Amino acid sequence: MFSMKKGFTLLEILVAVGIISIMAGLGALSFSSAQKKARDAKRKSDLKTIQNAMEQYYSTCGYKYPTDISTNIVCPSPSVAILTSIPVDPKTTTPYPTQALTETNYQVCTDLETNSTQFCVYNQQ
Repeated sequence: MFSMKKGFTLLEILVAVGIISIMAGLGALSFSSAQKKARDAKRKSDLKTIQNAMEQYYSTCGYKYPTDISTNIVCPSPSVAILTSIPVDPKTTTPYPTQALTETNYQVCTDLETNSTQFCVYNQQ
């Protein structure tokens, strides 16, 4: 009679390892893409928060924008803390770059990871 041994052949094990490797690689790519999208969403939210604080400062502090937002947004008269800490980029932890920061204009921008574009917020007044 013919004797059957229980177990897997080397070829079966190699095929299984190959399939698992491909699935792990695809999972890692999806995870990386999801992280980039999440960081971009956080960046957009942070810039909208800064924009809202700037507009609140404008209406509270004599219809002018702050000229320095390096650490916080606080109205000196009346003394009101509008944004106690400025959000920073979620990946680099550096402040978002500001341009044209004057009493009448501001622009805060960030580079997005997913489509290599720039997202900016501007003065509303």
